[in-house]
Amino acid sequence: MISDPTSSRARRMTRQVRVGKVLLGGGAPVVLQSMTSTPTHDVDATVMQVNRLAAAGCDVVRVAVPAKEDTAALPEIIRQSPVPIIADVHFHYERALEAIDAGVAKIRLNPGNIKDRKQVNEVILACKRVGIPIRVGVNEGSVVERQDKAVRETEKGELARDYHTNLIRLMVRKLEE
Repeated sequence: MISDPTSSRARRMTRQVRVGKVLLGGGAPVVLQSMTSTPTHDVDATVMQVNRLAAAGCDVVRVAVPAKEDTAALPEIIRQSPVPIIADVHFHYERALEAIDAGVAKIRLNPGNIKDRKQVNEVILACKRVGIPIRVGVNEGSVVERQDKAVRETEKGELARDYHTNLIRLMVRKLEE
């Protein structure tokens, strides 16, 4: 455990991961992340929001990339951004591959929405090739009810294997309540 002078809670020692120029974990300062609410393909609105978030203290900003037009906008958004950009991938693994090619600093992937193991592995290999981390965000609602806890744990374990820069975080609605 690491003591954190800004908190009464001790921090668990974790592996350090680089997201662009920002370090996460491993005793690095806590990183503030937010997400834009603009359609990512609207470059001007997205960059304006990224700049406002950075000015407010965000260290990294996540943008949604549900469509090809969104990933097509990423190079310009990244070029204008003062902070690393993270691509939040929804249902199409191709968007992850396009975002990686565009130069994002990290991918957020939900394997509950991208169910084909070969497609998920392709994203993992692409991230590994360019040296960017993946945050595996498994939302409770994206995992079919019959795929209870055991399956969620299996998915988490399979994705973490053999890729040391994976960031594992289960986003379970109950924890947010």
